[in-house]
Amino acid sequence: MGAMMPGLLRQTFRVTGLVQGVGFRWFVQSTAQHLGLTGWVANDSDGGVSGEVEGPAAAMGAFFRAIGTGPARSRVDMVEAGEPASAAGATSFAIRR
Repeated sequence: MGAMMPGLLRQTFRVTGLVQGVGFRWFVQSTAQHLGLTGWVANDSDGGVSGEVEGPAAAMGAFFRAIGTGPARSRVDMVEAGEPASAAGATSFAIRR
């Protein structure tokens, strides 16, 4: 089990709607980096997008509000967030294929 990072949370997420082919993963990465968050985002085979984000709780709230809107060409139908867990200590935010 990894060392716990005090004051930081890790949370999985899944977004459905028109979120592929519209710059959504780039938007998620850019938003996370702007807020100082780490983690990853990837396209799902069913047309959704999922990932994991970690950082301070206040920044996480802003992150989830932003991805609930998405970039201009997207349409977000639903954002599902997993239960918050202890941060794993990720050091960057990556777009996975």
